[in-house]
Amino acid sequence: MSRIAYVNGAYVATRDAVVSIEDRGYQFADGVYEVCEVFRGALIDEDRHLARLARSLTELRIAEPVGAVALKIILREVLHKNKILNGYVYIQVTRGVAPRDHVFPPASVRPSLIVTARSVDPRKGDAAAQKGVAVATTPDLRWKRVDIKSIALLPNVLARQTAKETGAYEAWLIDAEGMVSEGAASNAWIINQSGTIITRQVDHSILRGITRTTLIDIISAHGLRLEERKFSLEEALGAREAFITGATTLVMPVVAIDGHTIGEGAPGPMALKLRSIFHDEAARST
Repeated sequence: MSRIAYVNGAYVATRDAVVSIEDRGYQFADGVYEVCEVFRGALIDEDRHLARLARSLTELRIAEPVGAVALKIILREVLHKNKILNGYVYIQVTRGVAPRDHVFPPASVRPSLIVTARSVDPRKGDAAAQKGVAVATTPDLRWKRVDIKSIALLPNVLARQTAKETGAYEAWLIDAEGMVSEGAASNAWIINQSGTIITRQVDHSILRGITRTTLIDIISAHGLRLEERKFSLEEALGAREAFITGATTLVMPVVAIDGHTIGEGAPGPMALKLRSIFHDEAARST
């Protein structure tokens, strides 16, 4: 069965979905996106994802294509039409269709909205978590406002390709100071030898991950020690545990960085615990 997408007011088969060659998303990567997990038929952390979408649009001065209530209806209709029980829903908003010009088009140009969804078997992610994954490091070549969830992801694509070519699951980006920024498509975490959980503080150099934000709430609720600060690659290599977080990975243990074994070379107990309780404590909406 062909998947169904929402494209600018219409629900169409993915094979028939088209956008204009003059859409500014295609011409300039002038747009933003969100990816929200669907677990057992419920949207996970939906309100936080939509709030971040609204912030990204505001930062780029793109108007909201539809109101928040209408967008929630569209998300549910796309999930229903695709019969998604477990998977992801993807939202993309661009500045719209206009003759190619670097400056913004007139205010009369309406933003473009595309929503798609895909099923995923959660057992695959669970199996990967039980083994743990490897990451490879690359220089952080991204622009200076990665706190905006822009569709301009070419440096992330190159980093992930580098990781794949070395047999790694994810890339960790290293800034000019030798510090870990985040993953190419995830936030980066370590647990030091004293048991403190560490992740980089929120600023313009990382994306405020929704899974990251929810996990911080969980860590606080369970009385675990957390430090939001920069950490170096050297500190990461000496960590007791490491893991990544994201809507498509949840909490994924890292067992090797650049070929160096982390901890005992197996998923750490804290990362596995945080993964196991994540869905019990994250916000769910149907």
